[in-house]
Amino acid sequence: MSKFGVILQNFSHHNGMSSQTNSEIIQYGKTCIEVELDSLHKLIHVIDDTFAEAVRLILNSKGRVVITGIGKSAIIAQKIVATMNSTGTPSIFMHAADAIHGDLGIIQTDDVVIAISKSGTTPEIKALAPLLKQFGNPLIAIVSNLGSDLAKAADIVLHTPIEKEACPNNLAPTSSTTAQLMMGDALAVALLQCKNFSSNDFSKYHPGGALGKRLYLTVKEIALNNLKPMVGPSTSIQDVIFDISKNRMGATVVAEQGKVIGIITDGDIRRMIERTRNLEGISAADIMNANAKNIDANELAANAVSLMRELKVSQLVVLENNEYIGMVHIHDLNKEGLI
Repeated sequence: MSKFGVILQNFSHHNGMSSQTNSEIIQYGKTCIEVELDSLHKLIHVIDDTFAEAVRLILNSKGRVVITGIGKSAIIAQKIVATMNSTGTPSIFMHAADAIHGDLGIIQTDDVVIAISKSGTTPEIKALAPLLKQFGNPLIAIVSNLGSDLAKAADIVLHTPIEKEACPNNLAPTSSTTAQLMMGDALAVALLQCKNFSSNDFSKYHPGGALGKRLYLTVKEIALNNLKPMVGPSTSIQDVIFDISKNRMGATVVAEQGKVIGIITDGDIRRMIERTRNLEGISAADIMNANAKNIDANELAANAVSLMRELKVSQLVVLENNEYIGMVHIHDLNKEGLI
């Protein structure tokens, strides 16, 4: 038994944990996923004209989408709000318990309200549903129980049919919350497609982090922050090595009259030294690769990642209007979180 296995065995003994085998534990996980997948397959069949009506209702609204729920459904509601906001559908979360204690003021005249609940009969939801109707705002219910107070009060019901939770006691919200999440995602994605929401639109809402960088960061922005390694064709090999080392890009460009005519990488230097130890009289032109892999300055840095992988290189020469402006290295892209 491994050291970790001994530690785990001792921990289990002292903490009164059961002694299921790895196979049993793995099967628990697989069964959970199978039960939830079965629920999702049923969900596909309830995406119908009612779903399309809900999407059109939101599209035609001049207000926001206010999404409410309680317990685990409230957590799902917050995630759907985040997804809708990031894909161009202004949304806000309202906790069902807080709503009946003053937060109903969140709802504005033109807003559409989405209430999420498995049973549709929790005390907070039962109290909230008639209040929402009094406000006169359109109410969409995402609910499993079609006979519930929430379903009866709603203008549009998006049914999330759940036969059982993945929890073996059929108690912990698992299948039901997964179905709610999927229905919310389906709404958000349908809305963004109806709005022709593009990757450029997406970048406006995701300016930070690796996701934002994939959508707007260009290789030019990276290259201009780097040193600009460059030698002439007659530069001695000793000076070529110095230039590569000084600029820390793992390579240097060979240029003549401002035009790139080749590239020398540290790999080229190593291979040359393997062939000969006599460096006298060797110039950059003697060992350069005339086929310098390049990329346009206005290309997205994310595209540089794909190109480097395709070409199996660690750096690319960056050109703007066919003029050499610098170099981008795979380490730069890794530093930016793009790899």
